[in-house]
Amino acid sequence: MCGIAGYLGFRKAYPIVINGLQRLEYRGYDSAGVVLVDGNEMSLYKTKGKVSDLKKIMKQNNVEGNLALGHTRWATHGVPNDENSHPHLSNSGNLVIVHNGIIENYDTIKKELITRGYTFKSDTDTEVLINLIEEVKIKNNCKLGYAVQMALTSVVGAYAIAVFDISKPNEIIVAKLGSPIAIGIGENNSEFFVASDASPFIEYTRNAIYLEDEEMAIIKLGEEIRIRKIQDNAEVVPEIQQLKLNLEQIEKGGYDHFMLKEIHEQPQSIVDAYRGRLLASTGMIKMGSVDNNISRFLNANRIVIVACGTSWHAGLVAEYLFEDLARIPVEVEYASEFRYRNPIINKDDIVIAISQSGETADTLAAVKLAKSKGAFVFGVCNVVGSSIARETDTGAYTHAGPEIGVASTKAFTTQITVLALIALKLGNLKGELSNSMYNHYIQEMSLIPAKVEEVLKMDKEIEKIAAIYKDAPNCLYLGRGFNFPVALEGALKLKEISYIHAEGYPAAEMKHGPIALIDEHMPVIVIATKKGHYDKVVSNIQEIKARNGKIIAIVTKGDTIVREIADHVIEIPETEEAFTPLLSTIPLQLLSYYIAVMRGCNVDQPRNLAKSVTVE
Repeated sequence: MCGIAGYLGFRKAYPIVINGLQRLEYRGYDSAGVVLVDGNEMSLYKTKGKVSDLKKIMKQNNVEGNLALGHTRWATHGVPNDENSHPHLSNSGNLVIVHNGIIENYDTIKKELITRGYTFKSDTDTEVLINLIEEVKIKNNCKLGYAVQMALTSVVGAYAIAVFDISKPNEIIVAKLGSPIAIGIGENNSEFFVASDASPFIEYTRNAIYLEDEEMAIIKLGEEIRIRKIQDNAEVVPEIQQLKLNLEQIEKGGYDHFMLKEIHEQPQSIVDAYRGRLLASTGMIKMGSVDNNISRFLNANRIVIVACGTSWHAGLVAEYLFEDLARIPVEVEYASEFRYRNPIINKDDIVIAISQSGETADTLAAVKLAKSKGAFVFGVCNVVGSSIARETDTGAYTHAGPEIGVASTKAFTTQITVLALIALKLGNLKGELSNSMYNHYIQEMSLIPAKVEEVLKMDKEIEKIAAIYKDAPNCLYLGRGFNFPVALEGALKLKEISYIHAEGYPAAEMKHGPIALIDEHMPVIVIATKKGHYDKVVSNIQEIKARNGKIIAIVTKGDTIVREIADHVIEIPETEEAFTPLLSTIPLQLLSYYIAVMRGCNVDQPRNLAKSVTVE
């Protein structure tokens, strides 16, 4: 989950790498470091804290050089401190590494290296890896590329690494297994960029190579990139992709935080998610990845959805969508549990893997497990060319655009949008949705972006409510049916960015335990839209009120019954029950955002979290 940024070329490396690290901080921000090489002179700077802290300590230093590797860390092995920060050097000081991932057998390797005289300054698995590479290089008197390749055949775990030898400042070795890495290519191979994603180098080049698992690239100035398989040394022909990412997409655009920008981008991102797929004028849903495999979907015994975090909540909404609209049985699994419990998967099952980044380690492992058992695997991802997009049989991109804020917002709504389109299409083809109802749903879906815009206009009212409850130590979120997963997602958002303890429950389950927590100090957010068990939810609200709980209700526009009971109401436009999550989640995102801002929390980079979870 760490971020890697590197440069080799004719420009000054420092500004490229430091700016790249700032764009990658969503991947981790416990510590940061950079190494620069100017001729045969090497300078290393690293510190606990953010990239801004690194910049402060480098202000008083010479930062020349045309080769640099930088790193922003999400701590795994070793607490966040200066010593555990990357880059790491080998014992000789000649080899340098940055690493994203986990080496699981590092302790065994470390003990063996200690018996051979190696010493270690940090608690990291990465320092072990660079010394293992040095040991192989010395023992075999070989080139760095061969040493990296041989060392990696001995490790267990996941990695994206970049390594260089100070005596050869025109060469970087890059390798990948499980964790993402991209290589940007300058004109005539006059410069190269290495990064965890393409954002650090989009203003310099549109040409990029994404390494596949167990591939190693040898980058030399003025030469074509050479790629080989780590296990058998087989040569791989590089596939150069043309980047479509724009610099404007990864800037704040006048908003105080990326999260707020991304909340407000949702009307457009939902349009982008269904653009070319939802053809409202002709009453059609056209999705090539589904159309080309329609028999697999129509004949599926069941759908198994695997995901983590917010994507898991989107999967729960999809369970309601597929079962209600298409009458296909669905199971929603935490990817981390799915992969370890020996699941029963059959060839007639469809496994849908959902991941914003497309790099989530547990979800990626679940995909590989499902494929090994013969299931048809469909990916729903945001990042083009990501590992899950490549590993699945087929899939659909959400086209949400870059999501920089660690707390996911537009990924959730675009995932639901894509999954709703699939469910509607299957429901119609299976005869569960008449043509008239199918067309009605299509027309209603086309109106969702405008209705999201309407909800966003209530941000000032939501901000006032946030001011009242910003100091609450606990919070409950309740919902039923399609909006039960939204309650879970709302609670997650509050926990993630404000550090307030919050839990989501099906509203009826409140009586089975959580009601014991309710008193005059407990805010309870209840999703009480008119469609979907409305009378039952009203009864639950009455039960909360009888115990002096403070009620914030998300209601359908024009509601009068809940307004009489609740302490605060936030109205959303009326829509079909199946689409209410796309509207009801918006006020919860804004409420969490404003509470976090008022509490002085770092909204975009909440403590202990990282955007792309590429480790177990």
